[in-house]
Amino acid sequence: MTNKASRMKLLAAGVLLAQASSLAWSQPSSNTLESIVVTADRKQSTLRDVPASIFAVGGDDIKKIRPTHINELLARVPGTWISRGNGQESLTAIRSPVLSGAGSCGAFQMAQDGIPLRAIGFCNVNQMFESNSEQAGSVEVIRGPGSILYGANALHGAINVISDPISDTSDNSIAYEAGPHDYNRIRATSSATSGAQGYRASFNGTSDDGYKRDSGFDQQKLSLQHRYSGDGVTVTSAFHYTNLNQETAGFVQGRDAYKDDNLKRANPNPESFRDARSYRLSSRIEWSTAIGNLIVTPYYRKTEMEFLQHFLPGVPLEENGQESFGLMTMLAGNSGKLSWQTGVDMETTDGFLRETQSVAAVGTAAVVGTIPIGKHYDFQVDAGLISPYAQLKFDMTDSDQFSLGMRHEMLGYDYDNLMINGRTRDNGVACGFGGCRFNRPADRSDDYDNTSAQLGWIHDFASGTQVYVNAARAFRSPDTNEIYRLQGVQNVADLDSENANSYELGLRGAISDLNYAVAVYHMEKQNVIIQDSNRINISGAETKHRGIEANAAYSINDSLSLTLAATYARHTYEGTLNPGTVQLAGLDMDTAPRVSGSAQLRWQISPARNIELEWVHVGEYFTDEANTAKYPGHELVNLRYQADFGVQWYYGANVTNLLDTDYAERADIAFGNERYFVGEPRSVYLMLGHRF
Repeated sequence: MTNKASRMKLLAAGVLLAQASSLAWSQPSSNTLESIVVTADRKQSTLRDVPASIFAVGGDDIKKIRPTHINELLARVPGTWISRGNGQESLTAIRSPVLSGAGSCGAFQMAQDGIPLRAIGFCNVNQMFESNSEQAGSVEVIRGPGSILYGANALHGAINVISDPISDTSDNSIAYEAGPHDYNRIRATSSATSGAQGYRASFNGTSDDGYKRDSGFDQQKLSLQHRYSGDGVTVTSAFHYTNLNQETAGFVQGRDAYKDDNLKRANPNPESFRDARSYRLSSRIEWSTAIGNLIVTPYYRKTEMEFLQHFLPGVPLEENGQESFGLMTMLAGNSGKLSWQTGVDMETTDGFLRETQSVAAVGTAAVVGTIPIGKHYDFQVDAGLISPYAQLKFDMTDSDQFSLGMRHEMLGYDYDNLMINGRTRDNGVACGFGGCRFNRPADRSDDYDNTSAQLGWIHDFASGTQVYVNAARAFRSPDTNEIYRLQGVQNVADLDSENANSYELGLRGAISDLNYAVAVYHMEKQNVIIQDSNRINISGAETKHRGIEANAAYSINDSLSLTLAATYARHTYEGTLNPGTVQLAGLDMDTAPRVSGSAQLRWQISPARNIELEWVHVGEYFTDEANTAKYPGHELVNLRYQADFGVQWYYGANVTNLLDTDYAERADIAFGNERYFVGEPRSVYLMLGHRF
């Protein structure tokens, strides 16, 4: 299928959805706005009460998809693209290009059960592997700024992995999966409730030798939940542990290298690796009081990571870790037509980072001379966060609801350099060619105060169709790496907080057996942090993001159903930005396809058997800032089957990349080279499970 043909089909789908949205909702569907429960406002609400674009992949779908990577779940979410790296690595795009490097951390809030996976200022672009999405009860994606209730890191949106809830009856199962290149996975869960006590224990362990040479990984995830209900209080405690050990194959280089059979499985850095561990402990305590429902959530979080940075000329080893204590509070209530919620989020974090190079850099004399063997960085950062927020909703009429929200965030960093200040080697000897490429600033403290705001309006038509408008002001504070991990001649990173103004118009509802949602958005960002041609982090850039997103679910008959997602978007540089010799204003941002989408046709053969055929489209996109090179895009077809035999046993088969398409998970240009993260060929995964 040509890119033009794909684009026309997606645009046609969007037009049909827009046309359908003007028709009356003649019969309520089983999946109406009232029945779709989301947690976008930090408490359970129906989609009808939220003036925002939210998409939830439910637990039943997760069990049927059986994802080997979270990008398989979120391929059906409009406006969202998870670019898979090696193993369980990923890069995220929500109403944005794929963001990596400077300016990427903090653009999206990644959370499990509403608790961020990482502390503000200490993000990792691959951090989604720290969630147990494989055994989630649902995964919610909030598209557009969510800073009011989720905090600063939700500049472009948020992904919230919601744990599978504790069962009121006995729920026990174990499943084994096998696939290509010695892929093996075990998933097990047990849940029950007795009186006031309930529990759920979930475990999954995966090993994979990898498609590319020396690209395997081992991963273990454990989730434990306990619930107590009684005497007007409910306490839900949880412990989540993840461990990832993987070989990091990275990319192949050269024109269309992802199509070259001799290069597809190549790994120029077989020594590279990533080892990561995370621990999270929390308790959600809910009281019903005379003035409202009080929720208090204390939590503890610790992460540790070591990885060899194969993408840098000297291939240095990075070691980092963070330890956090936090408290999230919310008081919610209502009085007549007015409902409200307010609270304060607090967190303290101790973090560290070390970078050490053990072998000589490869490259020109300047590269070798400015990136020497030895320790490059060694610093600690203590961070403190206090963030009060409030949101009001007012029913002006039976058909109109207005909402207003605000959050103020006070974030402070205390940075301690444990090495010699400046651009020297770790022994104080100067590098040649004007100094080392890395630079260590002197001890300092930095404070950021930011306020976000949101204004929304929802109107219900008599037919059941709903229109909403959302205007938001959001922000993100600079990441510690952006401020203290300096490059070249930069002695101080004087970076302002990024901020964004976003406007959205949406339409959603149901027509007989068709559920649909259409959203049009426009967002402008200021003080965008980028890295210029001299590898200096600068702020002051401007970008613009606008697009139309549509999704629909249609019941063709009692056994056939069709779901669609379509996106047309443009992400461009604006203003007078001029890094190096390239004028970027008005150009498309790289790794930002204008057209993307997916479709799933599911056949419920019988109550015990179902099959799904899926089509995923990623349109062409530029791979460089100057818009001189392109990746042509790709189409993928996947097939999934699951069936029961007897009461206790079930089995399934997934065929990914059914047509064996040559494609790249992601393509870009860096250090003057065309780089491709190779997509895997046709793969078959088999599953056998037992309920008891």
